[in-house]
Order: sequence, then C-alpha cells, then structure tokens
Amino acid sequence: MAVRMKPGEQRKSDPFDPAQGRPEQRRKGDRTFRWITASCAAVVLVLIAGFFVRLTLSCRPSLAQFGWRFLISSDWDQVAEKFGALSSLYGTLVSTAIAMVIAVPLSLVIALFLVELAPPTLRRVTGSAIELLAAVPSIIFGMWGFFVFAPFMARHVEPALGKGLGFLPLFRGPPVGIGMLTAGIILALMILPFISAVMRDVFQMVPPVVKESAYGMGATTWEVTRKITMRYGVRGLVGACFLGLGRAVGETMAVAFVIGNNSDIHASLFAPGNTIASTLANEFSEANGDLYISALIELGLILFVVSFILQVFANLWLKSLTRSMGAGL
Repeated sequence: MAVRMKPGEQRKSDPFDPAQGRPEQRRKGDRTFRWITASCAAVVLVLIAGFFVRLTLSCRPSLAQFGWRFLISSDWDQVAEKFGALSSLYGTLVSTAIAMVIAVPLSLVIALFLVELAPPTLRRVTGSAIELLAAVPSIIFGMWGFFVFAPFMARHVEPALGKGLGFLPLFRGPPVGIGMLTAGIILALMILPFISAVMRDVFQMVPPVVKESAYGMGATTWEVTRKITMRYGVRGLVGACFLGLGRAVGETMAVAFVIGNNSDIHASLFAPGNTIASTLANEFSEANGDLYISALIELGLILFVVSFILQVFANLWLKSLTRSMGAGL
C-alpha cells in the first residue's frame, strides 16, 4: 500500500532501497561485484592450470625416457631405473572400487534411517557420531588398521573368505591381513561419514508437504522413500558418491599403513599392493636421481589427471541423469 506524503514533505532516503540509488552508482557496484566474483573464479582455473603445467614440466625426463609405455609397464626398479605406473594405477583403482562398493550402500541405508525412521534422540546422537568419525585424521585410521584391523582380517575374515570363495582368484593366497582388501575396507570406513552426511542433508531438504501428500494418498514408508525422497535427491546422492570417490582416490597415509606397498600386480585381494598416493608418500623423500624423481612426479600427474577425469565424468553423468529424470529433480 502506497504511503501518502503531505504537501511540501520530502521523501526520506532509505539506504537499503536500491531503487533510490543513482543509476551510475548501481551500475558501478554491479561491475565491481562482477569483477570480484569473476576474479575469484579465475583463481581456481589458474591454480588447476598451474598444477598441470608444473607437474608436466617436472616430469619431462620420465616422459622422454618412457613415453606412453609408462602407463602400461609394471616395472619399478630404482637400481636399474626402470619405472612404470601400472601397478600403482591398478592398486588405486582396485582399492577405491572396494571402498565404494562397501561405503555407498551403507551410507545410503544410514542416511535413510536417520531421516525416515530414527527417533529424534537417536537421530541426533547418530548424526553427531558420524560427524565425529569424519573428523578423525587419516593417520589414526592407518594405525588402527595396521595394529588392530589387519590382525583381525588375518585371523578371521580372510581365512573364512578363502574357505568359502577360494575357487575365485580374488580370494586365493595366504591370509596375511595386509593387502588390497584391508586397504579397501579402511578406505570405506574413511569415506562413509562424508557420504552419509551429505546424503542425510540431501534427504532432509525434501519438502515435507510432498511426503505428507504421498502418505495421505496411502503410500507406505518404503514407497515414499523410493519414489519421492530418493528421486528428489538423486543429484545430491550422485554428488555425495563422487565426493567420497575423490577422497578415496587421493588418500595416502591410511592406505600406506595397510596395503603392503608392493609393486607387483596380483589377482588376489589378499596380496599386498600399492597405490599412487602411497608410492609417493613412501618413496619421494628417499628418491635420488633425476629420472627417479621425475617418475614419481609423473605418478602425481597421473593422479591429477585421473581425478580431473572423474570430475568431468561426474558432471556429464549428472546432466544425463537430469535429462532422463525430468524436471522433478
């Protein structure tokens, strides 16, 4: 409702009303704001480009010596100066795959329980515990995995798997406790709180009126969860999965404790192996010789490129998922 002014009365200026400012001042403020935000966004692009250029320049001796064969060679002999990234790349992908296979379903179930079924008191306690688990340093996971979890795996889990599934190449070999399977489970425990927390927040953003309407039409809790809660937050779910994937791919210290740090490639998950991050952590400080250092830097470049490819794939998948699911996302 418009306020009538008395004859001769001047309108008071309102500092919070942008319509009262001068057009020149408003345009100047918009240009300044646009310049600041664009500069901040450009910093990210400059950093990414700088990382890529610096790593590429630093690994030129390795690129010149081995070329593309560096990616398909499993050699890692410091004395003979023969290096290859295949074993580290294999260990990174296998341990990450194990972690994702374990962590994503558990995180989804935990998030659904906290949002849809848990009483308020249990919801607060469990949510706080998940956030506390996410704050545990990776070195603690590594020490716990080496001194507690690896012996447990060697005494109970791996013998049982070998007895029941020993006909598969994945579960053959001596149960030593240190290896790819143990590293994958430790990674799963590390990324589980991150994925669970993001999924829980996504599910909590579903409008209550939508779920209440479904309940009013006679839908069960499972039907509301499957057709409304999960469908509404599918983009957030995919984002949470790729957030955990990024953490798992680049994890260093926890994996270095329990994976065994062996450069050989084995089909068995019980066998020791290594990842790109664990190889860099274990060998970079003791590396001598330009070719040796260059090979390690090239491993870092490969890890950088793999992470970038995963992010690009995640964005493309989200776009295709959005188109297939429709505007309801």
